[in-house]
Amino acid sequence: MKSLGARAGLLSVLLFLAFCALWQIAVTPGASTGPALDPEYAKLMGITTAGSQSAMPGPLDVAGKLWDNLKRPFYDNGPNDKGLGLQLLYSIGRVFIGYALAVLVAVPIGFLIGMSPLAYRALDPFIQVLKPISPLAWMPLALYTIKDSSLSAIFVIFICSVWPMLINTAFGVGAVRKEWLNVARTLEVGPWRRAFTVILPAAAPTILTGMRISIGIAWLVIVAAEMLVGGTGIGYFVWNEWNNLSIANVIVGILLIGVVGMVLDLILARFQKRVTFPE
Repeated sequence: MKSLGARAGLLSVLLFLAFCALWQIAVTPGASTGPALDPEYAKLMGITTAGSQSAMPGPLDVAGKLWDNLKRPFYDNGPNDKGLGLQLLYSIGRVFIGYALAVLVAVPIGFLIGMSPLAYRALDPFIQVLKPISPLAWMPLALYTIKDSSLSAIFVIFICSVWPMLINTAFGVGAVRKEWLNVARTLEVGPWRRAFTVILPAAAPTILTGMRISIGIAWLVIVAAEMLVGGTGIGYFVWNEWNNLSIANVIVGILLIGVVGMVLDLILARFQKRVTFPE
């Protein structure tokens, strides 16, 4: 097998199978090496603690729950009983809206900061103060002012997505080679045309890097935000299943959060590859 990709794929499969085997051995009665299961917790979970029985489900149990969820992904039986696919759509929709708003704000302002030293000096103090604030710290203020849990979650996505895109856009625009800009000026290319035909293509890889960082943060934050605001979404699903003491469904939710995050990153990585060019 000569292909590096094929060998890496085979190694990934073997590592996954080894992890599942160790996981199954760890939760098999009598084989666990962990601490004894707390009897009160086991009682809450509705299981007996004979021997060293673990409350943690094995990979086969999780696979069974995953299959049960995939068979009916979009059912809706009321506020606390919705299909996993429906919950994911709610979360993806919120991330898409908040992220799109952040793109509309961060990229133009990043362009302005990157092209104007005056704007950079004027706005940098605000950016440095607002950037380190935890996105969830905005949630109480959002809930008080917006008075809508879903819109508040979208606002949190927006506020956490803005900064990586804005900073990377400013850096990418400011790092465009002066020789290229001087050539454009020599050819009497106007400012707007210079921005779209010279600066934007040169800065696009750096801008996309910021967008990749932002989408990862946005997907990470929406899960925590939905746990706080409740109602719908994959974060609420995980929290609700924890309240229902369904650890297998919690693991299923965590796995799908990881898979969706990976897919979102791969989509932007594909775009980044398209706009990157060798010098």
